[in-house]
Amino acid sequence: MAALSYQHLFQPGTDPAAPPLLLLHGTGGTERDLLPLARTLSPGSAVLSPRGNVSEGGAARFFARLAEGVFDPAEITRRTHELADFIAAASKPYAFDPARLIAVGFSNGSNVAATLLLLRPESLGGGVLLRAMVVLDQSTAAGSLTGKRVLLVNGASDPIVPPDQQPHLAALLRAGGADVTAKLLPAGHGLTQADLAAAQAWFKK
Repeated sequence: MAALSYQHLFQPGTDPAAPPLLLLHGTGGTERDLLPLARTLSPGSAVLSPRGNVSEGGAARFFARLAEGVFDPAEITRRTHELADFIAAASKPYAFDPARLIAVGFSNGSNVAATLLLLRPESLGGGVLLRAMVVLDQSTAAGSLTGKRVLLVNGASDPIVPPDQQPHLAALLRAGGADVTAKLLPAGHGLTQADLAAAQAWFKK
């Protein structure tokens, strides 16, 4: 099926009450990277995990970049719609409701989760965005994110994501009506136990 052109894995859920999860890996990752995290955060959830279909020197990503922290808005927009179309197509054979789908993204994966919320809000019910930054500086339509919860977790000493990025992204999402929780941890770009604890607490709410 052409619409499911992303290499991906799907694992059915064991708890119908648990939200389905969309796992979005960081640069150079695979569709298996975030499976242990997903199982820790929401053990009974169904999981859809695509592999980024853009190669940067052999490293998989969800969209290309011109340089570290430099992006082409047209490229990001095109790739975001591509991923949103994949989610819509996958929801049929895998029988999940995109309105309940929670993205769990790290780095490049968290960035594309943010652009999904901004450009195609119907694709997700919310998200846990770990080390996200603003790659597309535009807000979404007022009310388009109402009822959607988003957790932003960043590191205070992250060499890749400047500290002003988290409040900027939070403002873009809140402009659409999202319920945004933002946490800044004493960490770099890599994930820590504190990230896990913050995400677990958010899921329990």
